[in-house]
Amino acid sequence: MKKYPCIIKGVEQKIPNVPLGTPIYANAVVVDNLVFVSGMTAQTFEDGNCLTSTAHDQTIVCYTKLKKVLEEAGSCLENLVRTLVLFKDMKDYPVVRAAEYEFWKEHAPSLINEPPGSTVLQAASLARPEFLVEIEAIAVLKKD
Repeated sequence: MKKYPCIIKGVEQKIPNVPLGTPIYANAVVVDNLVFVSGMTAQTFEDGNCLTSTAHDQTIVCYTKLKKVLEEAGSCLENLVRTLVLFKDMKDYPVVRAAEYEFWKEHAPSLINEPPGSTVLQAASLARPEFLVEIEAIAVLKKD
């Protein structure tokens, strides 16, 4: 097993580096040929700020971060097996799916005709009030 840490503001998100109440997690964990990616939000790795206030733009940020984390772990968007898309409000569902299509069209066109399995869920709340979307994923390291 290999873990790829989450680093925000140059600090790895683990004890003792973060105060109590701060999330502690890895961006991704690789077990055998599977990559498990933690939920990506619109917060930056650089300073932890939320980059945007629209569901469309937050989806683009989430997928951009997901792409980066997958590549760091030795995989890619085309190797997605499953996504879990969490919404603050299900009214954003069509907006998020349109943004997803837009992102895939540019960065992983094969997913348009061969998408991963996907579940959507409206959460009671996400990690911070400004987050509208969170996306977690499972991918394989090698595509058959």
